[in-house]
Amino acid sequence: MKQHDKIRTHKTFNKTKRMYVLATVLILAFIYIVALVSTPFDINSSSVSTLETLKRLFIEPLINTDNYDKYPEYIGYMLETIAIAYAGIFVATILAVPVGFLAARNVGGRFSYIGKALLNAIRAIPELIFAIIFVAAVGIGPYAGVLAISINSIGMLGKLYAEVIESIDSENVDAIKASGGNRIQSMWYGILPQVLPEFVSYSLYRFEIDVRASTVLGIVGAGGIGAPLILATYQRNWDEVGMILVVVVVFVSLIDILSGAIRKRLI
Repeated sequence: MKQHDKIRTHKTFNKTKRMYVLATVLILAFIYIVALVSTPFDINSSSVSTLETLKRLFIEPLINTDNYDKYPEYIGYMLETIAIAYAGIFVATILAVPVGFLAARNVGGRFSYIGKALLNAIRAIPELIFAIIFVAAVGIGPYAGVLAISINSIGMLGKLYAEVIESIDSENVDAIKASGGNRIQSMWYGILPQVLPEFVSYSLYRFEIDVRASTVLGIVGAGGIGAPLILATYQRNWDEVGMILVVVVVFVSLIDILSGAIRKRLI
């Protein structure tokens, strides 16, 4: 009887599971159908051909020597963008450490939900919204961009730090506590040496993301290369848009290469 009951329970569970899967598929299919039906796909024609626009975007910036004298200006804007990202990640790396310790279950204990709730709240708000808020609060310029980048990065870095802390080997920590060490000493000598390499690696990776994000923040007046980019786009000056994109791609690629090389040495 018991074996028969187990088989029947297993069949009931599989049937319920299939029903849940089927219901999920039907709901997703309904959402996609509604989205496709309600989304307009009309294309507004332009007086300039697509090929001409693509040529001005990707070919003219490279072959037209008359535009070369503008590159130093855009490089200056890009360096400002990188400086914004660096300042933001520097502040975020420092402030995310205590929040990460608080959010880690093996350190924060019953208070870890406070740190997790704080990190979730920060990550729920895009950096562009933070930039708009800080531009209104402190004015147009790089300072608003640094604040937006730093606050937003704390949310992601704090979560990653907490996961690293939760995965540490607890034997070193237990040994320090057993020898009479207090809570701070166990963190300083038992946890930090294990997690610092990964902390630095995640900070470098986040810096790459923040460089890209800083490019967009200039659109709302938070400094960097985003402002001339959006202005050139509004004016349909595709030559300048292409030049700015060339500068962005080159610098982002260089940062990715350097950051990747440093991370390989750390891990």
